Amino acid sequence: FAWLTDTTYTQRLVLSQYLKYFSLDADISANDFIVWLREHYKIDYTVSSEDARTMIGLRYELESRVITAQDTYIFAGDASTDFISVLKERNYPGVSVETAATRVYTTKSASHILGYVGKMNAEEYETYKEDGYSIDTYIGKDGVEKAFEEYLHGTDGEMRVVYSEDTDAVVSTEILKEASNGNNVYLTLDIGLQEVAEKALEDKINEINEDRTSDNMATGGAVVVTDVKSGGILACASYPTFDISTFFDNYSDLMNDATAPLFNRAINGTYNPGSTYKMVTGFAGLKAGYISRTSTITDNGFFDKYDDYQPRCWVYSTSGGGHGPLDIVDALRYSCNVFFFTVGDAIGSAKLKAAAEEFGFGTPTGIEIGDSSGVIASKEYKNEVLGEAWYSADTLLASIGQGQNMFTPVQLSNYAATIASGGIRYRQTLLDTVMNPDYTDTVYEKEPEIAYEFTAKEKEYISILQEGMEAVANKPGGSGYDLYSNYKVTVAAKTGTVQNDSGNSNNGVFVCYAPADNPEIAIAVIIERGSAGRNVMTVTKNVMDYYFGTHVESVTINGEGVLLP
Repeated sequence: FAWLTDTTYTQRLVLSQYLKYFSLDADISANDFIVWLREHYKIDYTVSSEDARTMIGLRYELESRVITAQDTYIFAGDASTDFISVLKERNYPGVSVETAATRVYTTKSASHILGYVGKMNAEEYETYKEDGYSIDTYIGKDGVEKAFEEYLHGTDGEMRVVYSEDTDAVVSTEILKEASNGNNVYLTLDIGLQEVAEKALEDKINEINEDRTSDNMATGGAVVVTDVKSGGILACASYPTFDISTFFDNYSDLMNDATAPLFNRAINGTYNPGSTYKMVTGFAGLKAGYISRTSTITDNGFFDKYDDYQPRCWVYSTSGGGHGPLDIVDALRYSCNVFFFTVGDAIGSAKLKAAAEEFGFGTPTGIEIGDSSGVIASKEYKNEVLGEAWYSADTLLASIGQGQNMFTPVQLSNYAATIASGGIRYRQTLLDTVMNPDYTDTVYEKEPEIAYEFTAKEKEYISILQEGMEAVANKPGGSGYDLYSNYKVTVAAKTGTVQNDSGNSNNGVFVCYAPADNPEIAIAVIIERGSAGRNVMTVTKNVMDYYFGTHVESVTINGEGVLLP
């Protein structure tokens, strides 16, 4: 008998009002209350205890709603036609059949973004009661359903219904207040692009896992596509995912699934950015005056300043040497570790942290459904949060995007968009427009909101980073050259490979934007145990093929062909 034992605010409130109405002791025991209810509802003792409890529960629900002026009791939802026919035929007094609106999701995509609706709990009621919400109102509980509740929620109506005392038949009805529908919310998401991103991510992870053992599988990933000129999220995919239309039916299985399909990796998963972070280090070095566009640093294969820690450049394992003298553009092109070790060590961790903050790391992006702040590697974090000392080795690791640097895919996408824009970081958003219930008027239109803008001098440094990222995808030796050198639009990119402490395959990270000469979209991809950034970047090509309509004429989504723009 859930209503007797449940301690939610709503049920306790209803129960207390019910007891007060019948002048019953507020401290009445559950057994005594059951005995009273059985006699109150005149339930004969020839009826079994189990059936009596069912009957009492139903009668209590009906009566308590009259006493507390709640909505009518819904005995059965989504009733079959046969059941409705029986009710109509027998004409039970006090029982009516009504139609009601329900939330229907027409896509299996964007489940992590859409969220769901449900009845308020006690805490939520305390928040919404001042807005006139009744205690059994359905509200947005997660995702955009929750974020845009103020727009989506309609206004309840009021009706006076007079029943016959003898027959319970309806004598008259009078509408005291008209109900109104909620507004219509348009998102920045491009549903076609979202579907392509989800499919490309899933296919890539499955491809990676074809030759993997069960203990070294790629476990998940994310893709985020950002509008460079507004900060609008065009696609935000997390894998594994789920079908929001069957969410409640499969909730238990989803909660117990070891792959965590309910976890939104795109906005709350935090990962080392690896070499995609090298633009931050390069920017910090330029701003500090330690390097210029033309100055060079020589890579002999390893960083040998310290006797007890001499990390190598990745190229050393294949060549036994280094890249030789490089400027910043070629250092980004070849992803030279020693170049960025040298810069990071020279300018120090404080300047690295300050540069990372300018690009939006360490703070939420502004996306309305909420996202993780991530962590910037710093002395303060390691000392105060981890309770550990900071060493020179920590600065070296931080300078190539490892150590305590942990960022979300949505932050990395916005980071790429900030570079693409030439130094304007927008507050990220999922909201495009709000229309009134009948679509005749615009209630609200989201304007791009600048979260941070770099100075004119800093924008000159960012143009150098752009040159380096363009070299990654368009000059021999760049990790994106094989994929993007002959692409219809010019792409700027950076790969990242992150070692796992567990000894499993590396995480693969990739950021890019296009067209390089007039950027429109920026993309970030992360695949857990994806091996390398070079290995996961093909996901972005599927996204760009759809967005720019290049190299393919159609794609297949959920078994159906979809023409590209």
